[in-house]
This record gives sequence, C-alpha cells and structure tokens, in this order.
Amino acid sequence: MSSDVVLRAEQRGQLTVYPVEIARGLGVDAFVSDRFGGVSAAPYDTLNLGDHVGDRLDDVTENRRRVASAAGVDATQLVTVKQVHGTDVLDASLVTPSSEADALTSERDDVALAILVADCIPILLIDAATNRFALVHAGWRGLQRGVIAAALSHFNDAATTHAFLGPCISREGYQVGPEVAEHFREVPGAVVADGADRSRLDLRHVATLQLARSGVRDDFIVRSRQVTDGGEIFFSDRAARPCGRFALVAKRAS
Repeated sequence: MSSDVVLRAEQRGQLTVYPVEIARGLGVDAFVSDRFGGVSAAPYDTLNLGDHVGDRLDDVTENRRRVASAAGVDATQLVTVKQVHGTDVLDASLVTPSSEADALTSERDDVALAILVADCIPILLIDAATNRFALVHAGWRGLQRGVIAAALSHFNDAATTHAFLGPCISREGYQVGPEVAEHFREVPGAVVADGADRSRLDLRHVATLQLARSGVRDDFIVRSRQVTDGGEIFFSDRAARPCGRFALVAKRAS
C-alpha cells in the first residue's frame, strides 16, 4: 500500500527545507521549500519562487539563488519552466526561457530541477533501475488531462519507478464546483458532496490512483502528510491571492 510520511525540516544555508528521505536511497537529493528565508515583501513573503505572480523579479531571482544553493548548484543550474496545467514533458537539457511544460525530466547530475506550486501536487518520480528522474506539476487540470501518464511514458518501466507526492491542498480544504467535480466523479473516493452543487476534491487520492493504474507499485508511492491549507508554511492560492510559489526541488547525486 502507499504510505504517508511527515517531512522533517533541515537547515541548509539561509533556508529551512524539507528533504524527501525516500529519494536519498535512490540516488536523488530532493527537498520541499517553504515560504520562509527569502527576501520578498508581503503578500509574497518571503521565499516566493514564482516570477509570474506580480512579485519583484529581483527578489524572485535572489530567492531562486538561495534555493539553488540549498540544492548544491549555481543559480544557472536550477531548471524551471513556465507551467500551464498541460501534459508536456521536457528534458531539462532542452529547456529555454520561453519553454512551457508541466513536467521536467533528466538523467544528469549537474542540474537541479524545480516545480513550483501553491496547492497543486508536486510529484517526484525516480526510476530505481536507471538514472532517470522527473518532477511533475499536477493540479486538477493536469490530472484530468493525463500529466502523470505523460511523465511516466519517459521511463522505461513504471514498475521500477518510485513516486513521492509533496504538500498540496487537502480534500477538506478544496471545495470545487460541478465544472471541476464532473471530471472525477467516476474516480472512487475522489469527490465528496458538500452541499448544494459544491463538492470536496481529493487531489492526492486521484494522483495515487493514476500512478497505480499507470503501473507504479502501491508500495513505491509515498505522500507527504503536510498540506498547504491556510498558507502558513507553504503558499496556498486558496488561502490568499496573490501569493507566492514554493517548490519541490530534485538533483541526481553526483
């Protein structure tokens, strides 16, 4: 069965980060950032990593430099991409400043990948049989469109692939209308009625089922117990708009 874990904080330079322990045994250094230790002013205070939310770009650049340092790379080696809630998967070597995608993959050990979120699920995929790893941005649109299956298609065998789901909004915190719920009503346990035409949607449950149905072993799926509800530790778009973005960061060990 899939398992849930509590991420433990660790100090790296100027930042407190939350390492993904299961990744270490698979040759990947991965961590989740929080919203502290950066230079951005409210409402992006302080470690906002998103350059598309209205924050000062100089502040975002400094925040990304600090995250890159925590990952052990230069700022130019921290690979991000414009995320558009789609299914495109890009190799990190092909990313340009104008690239759009919702999953990044690599086998290199000289770059760190980062996916930015503020309620959506950041997912780490690691192939135990090769050097391939990937990060996936999975909101309801990405899940509905098949971003997980698209990312897994870049792996040789889903059965040797481990998955980690980072902090995201909980079912209790995620009220949606019928235009969203209708896409997931056939997913057992994903949608719970919440009065009138409102529902609560469990993104982590949907992602877990999609991973399993794509061939990832249940016991290779690990989920963070931490959630973004309230936006106090991790940015939450539901809690405050505008708001910053935090990241799931991963680098193959040298």
